[in-house]
Amino acid sequence: MSASKKLFGTDGIRGVANKFPMTPEIALRLGKSLAFSIQNTFKQAHPKIILGKDTRLSGYIFEQAISSGLTSMGADVYLVGPLPTPAIAFITKNMRADAGIVISASHNPFTDNGIKIFDRHGFKLHDDKELLIEDLILNDKNDELTGSETKIGKANRIDDATGRYVVFVKKTFPEDMNLEGIKIVLDCANGAAYKVAPLALSELGAEVISIGINPDGKNINTDCGSLNPELLIKNVRDNNADIGIALDGDADRVIFCDNKGNIVDGDKILAICTQEMMDRGLLKKKEIVSTVMSNMGLEVYLNNKGIKLHRANVGDRYVVQSMKEKGINLGGEQSGHIIFLDHTTTGDGLLASLQVLAIMRRMEKTLYELVNDIVMYPQVLKNIQISDKKPFENIPGLSKMVDSYENSLGKKGRINIRYSGTEPLARVMVEGEDVSNINSIASEITNLLQQEIG
Repeated sequence: MSASKKLFGTDGIRGVANKFPMTPEIALRLGKSLAFSIQNTFKQAHPKIILGKDTRLSGYIFEQAISSGLTSMGADVYLVGPLPTPAIAFITKNMRADAGIVISASHNPFTDNGIKIFDRHGFKLHDDKELLIEDLILNDKNDELTGSETKIGKANRIDDATGRYVVFVKKTFPEDMNLEGIKIVLDCANGAAYKVAPLALSELGAEVISIGINPDGKNINTDCGSLNPELLIKNVRDNNADIGIALDGDADRVIFCDNKGNIVDGDKILAICTQEMMDRGLLKKKEIVSTVMSNMGLEVYLNNKGIKLHRANVGDRYVVQSMKEKGINLGGEQSGHIIFLDHTTTGDGLLASLQVLAIMRRMEKTLYELVNDIVMYPQVLKNIQISDKKPFENIPGLSKMVDSYENSLGKKGRINIRYSGTEPLARVMVEGEDVSNINSIASEITNLLQQEIG
């Protein structure tokens, strides 16, 4: 069913601000459609909706438009301002709201924006529910959706949302520990966590050197954050820090830098968290969920320890869905979405950071020492700007080329080709033991794609 969606991608609606689908008109319709859907599903005249955003300048456009659509239908809106995406998921559940909305384009540049929706339990909407809302948004009769003139909703500002979330994430850190004596470089990407992340870490006793905490509406993710770790590495080395932590614009993902200046991605974090949870008897079923993009090295590492890795489609919402279906409590992505279902309902970069810091404290080891024996396969990732998301099976010569290269790699390599769900990109991943060989394979595939759909 998700293949027929016109607005929603792998993580909500996303695009360039003021261009379809990210226009105030669509945002207004989304507010009305969501309120209508909840009213009909739960028979509630005044649904309660949490509405947050990141630090993008265009957030003002969509915050007002969505709020107007919701209140026009009789819904009551609770505005929390700039907060991480996982904070909205938490507050939605904590305040017994009927839904939560986040205005954010995550790791994308400031010119983009997006809209993500959480259900009353703090989970991202299933594809089927997104499609139903999308149909309402695009229906010609959407403008006729109106509430009673006597039952208009209210918009309220929640002033203590920051404090609520900080208390929540701190409670996931062991009560018998603190972070005293640990020097942390923290990069908040000039995004949604610029207040809450430094506050939580410093309140636990860490010496926090914060960067990326001066958002101006346009500098989110610019030369900083989890996708641009050079600044983090430099500051870790310059300050002789114990660890570096880099969040993305909405703080649902995280990458790390060890004390020697090496980047540690989501795959290695999953490896050490899996080992720790298994050793403490907390890992359900000796299984975890990751995605088709996770390194074969992670799978080999886990298999050697008797742990099974399930692969889901890319996107933390698909990882979470698989975790729920299989009864698994740990999952994540190479990109840094790490999901601890015992604590939360979605990827949370700050919460994941606290779990890693707790492991360092408990084991009395540096991050470098924890991940040094985890060997990853060489992996090449290439992105191609595209004009058309033509089905891969319809691209002449592609299937034959991929089959040939996969046969040559055998069991010691993989090829994955997919379209981005949030950008006009085709992504090619090739993995294997020989760097020169996988680079050559990736180049051949990307050249073919460029000729056909570039």
